[in-house]
Amino acid sequence: MTYAYIVAGAVVGAPLRYFLGRVVQEATGPGFPWGTLAVNVVGCLAIGFLLSLGEQRDYLSREARLLLVTGFLGSFTTFSAFGWETYDLFKAGDAARAGGNVVLSVALGLGAVWLGAALARIPHFGA
Repeated sequence: MTYAYIVAGAVVGAPLRYFLGRVVQEATGPGFPWGTLAVNVVGCLAIGFLLSLGEQRDYLSREARLLLVTGFLGSFTTFSAFGWETYDLFKAGDAARAGGNVVLSVALGLGAVWLGAALARIPHFGA
Protein backbone atom coordinates (compact mmCIF):
# COMPACT_ATOMS: atom_id res chain seq x y z
CA MET A 1 0.00 0.00 0.00
CA THR A 2 2.98 2.31 0.57
CA TYR A 3 3.70 2.56 -3.14
CA ALA A 4 0.07 3.32 -3.94
CA TYR A 5 0.24 6.51 -1.85
CA ILE A 6 3.52 7.54 -3.45
CA VAL A 7 2.26 6.89 -6.99
CA ALA A 8 -1.02 8.70 -6.33
CA GLY A 9 0.87 11.81 -5.21
CA ALA A 10 3.35 11.57 -8.08
CA VAL A 11 0.58 11.36 -10.66
CA VAL A 12 -0.53 14.84 -9.58
CA GLY A 13 2.87 16.38 -8.78
CA ALA A 14 4.68 15.72 -12.06
CA PRO A 15 2.05 17.24 -14.36
CA LEU A 16 1.63 20.19 -12.02
CA ARG A 17 5.37 20.80 -12.15
CA TYR A 18 5.25 20.87 -15.94
CA PHE A 19 2.18 23.13 -16.00
CA LEU A 20 3.43 25.67 -13.42
CA GLY A 21 6.93 25.76 -14.87
CA ARG A 22 5.60 26.30 -18.37
CA VAL A 23 3.11 29.01 -17.37
CA VAL A 24 5.73 30.96 -15.43
CA GLN A 25 8.37 30.57 -18.15
CA GLU A 26 5.97 31.70 -20.88
CA ALA A 27 4.96 34.69 -18.77
CA THR A 28 8.56 35.75 -18.08
CA GLY A 29 10.18 34.86 -21.39
CA PRO A 30 13.54 33.29 -22.22
CA GLY A 31 16.87 34.18 -20.69
CA PHE A 32 16.47 32.86 -17.14
CA PRO A 33 14.82 29.65 -15.88
CA TRP A 34 12.08 31.43 -13.93
CA GLY A 35 9.73 28.46 -14.35
CA THR A 36 12.11 26.05 -12.65
CA LEU A 37 12.90 28.57 -9.94
CA ALA A 38 9.18 29.07 -9.26
CA VAL A 39 8.59 25.31 -9.00
CA ASN A 40 11.54 24.89 -6.63
CA VAL A 41 10.47 27.78 -4.37
CA VAL A 42 6.83 26.61 -4.27
CA GLY A 43 8.03 23.08 -3.46
CA CYS A 44 10.23 24.37 -0.64
CA LEU A 45 7.36 26.44 0.77
CA ALA A 46 5.07 23.41 0.65
CA ILE A 47 7.51 20.99 2.29
CA GLY A 48 8.34 23.48 5.02
CA PHE A 49 4.66 23.98 5.75
CA LEU A 50 3.65 20.32 5.60
CA LEU A 51 6.53 18.84 7.56
CA SER A 52 6.41 21.59 10.18
CA LEU A 53 2.70 20.92 10.66
CA GLY A 54 3.53 17.26 10.98
CA GLU A 55 6.22 17.93 13.58
CA GLN A 56 4.51 20.64 15.61
CA ARG A 57 0.90 19.51 15.53
CA ASP A 58 1.14 15.86 14.54
CA TYR A 59 -1.19 16.53 11.60
CA LEU A 60 0.35 14.18 9.05
CA SER A 61 -0.27 10.48 9.23
CA ARG A 62 2.30 8.16 7.68
CA GLU A 63 -0.01 7.76 4.67
CA ALA A 64 -0.50 11.52 4.26
CA ARG A 65 3.25 12.06 4.39
CA LEU A 66 3.81 9.38 1.72
CA LEU A 67 1.11 10.90 -0.49
CA LEU A 68 1.93 14.59 -0.07
CA VAL A 69 5.66 14.71 0.65
CA THR A 70 7.20 11.63 -0.94
CA GLY A 71 4.78 11.27 -3.84
CA PHE A 72 3.46 14.73 -4.70
CA LEU A 73 6.44 16.90 -3.74
CA GLY A 74 8.92 14.20 -4.78
CA SER A 75 7.60 14.35 -8.32
CA PHE A 76 6.94 18.10 -8.19
CA THR A 77 10.53 18.91 -7.20
CA THR A 78 13.27 17.13 -5.30
CA PHE A 79 14.71 20.53 -4.52
CA SER A 80 12.14 20.73 -1.73
CA ALA A 81 13.72 17.68 -0.06
CA PHE A 82 17.14 19.33 -0.34
CA GLY A 83 15.72 22.50 1.21
CA TRP A 84 14.07 20.66 4.09
CA GLU A 85 17.07 18.49 4.88
CA THR A 86 19.36 21.53 4.93
CA TYR A 87 16.91 23.44 7.12
CA ASP A 88 16.63 20.45 9.44
CA LEU A 89 20.42 20.34 9.86
CA PHE A 90 20.52 24.08 10.67
CA LYS A 91 17.62 23.68 13.08
CA ALA A 92 19.49 20.88 14.86
CA GLY A 93 22.46 23.24 15.30
CA ASP A 94 24.62 21.51 12.70
CA ALA A 95 25.55 24.47 10.52
CA ALA A 96 28.69 22.76 9.22
CA ARG A 97 26.74 19.82 7.80
CA ALA A 98 24.02 22.12 6.49
CA GLY A 99 26.61 24.22 4.68
CA GLY A 100 28.34 21.08 3.46
CA ASN A 101 25.05 19.82 2.06
CA VAL A 102 24.57 23.06 0.14
CA VAL A 103 28.12 23.16 -1.24
CA LEU A 104 28.29 19.45 -2.08
CA SER A 105 24.81 19.32 -3.63
CA VAL A 106 25.44 22.28 -5.89
CA ALA A 107 29.04 21.40 -6.79
CA LEU A 108 28.47 17.68 -7.31
CA GLY A 109 25.15 18.25 -9.07
CA LEU A 110 26.68 20.69 -11.55
CA GLY A 111 29.71 18.44 -11.92
CA ALA A 112 27.47 15.46 -12.67
CA VAL A 113 25.58 17.48 -15.30
CA TRP A 114 28.89 18.44 -16.91
CA LEU A 115 30.14 14.83 -16.81
CA GLY A 116 26.89 13.47 -18.24
CA ALA A 117 27.03 15.99 -21.07
CA ALA A 118 30.68 15.12 -21.75
CA LEU A 119 29.88 11.39 -21.80
CA ALA A 120 27.08 11.98 -24.26
CA ARG A 121 29.53 13.67 -26.66
CA ILE A 122 31.80 10.61 -26.82
CA PRO A 123 31.21 8.89 -30.18
CA HIS A 124 29.19 5.67 -29.88
CA PHE A 125 28.69 6.22 -26.14
CA GLY A 126 25.73 8.54 -26.18
CA ALA A 127 24.16 7.15 -29.30
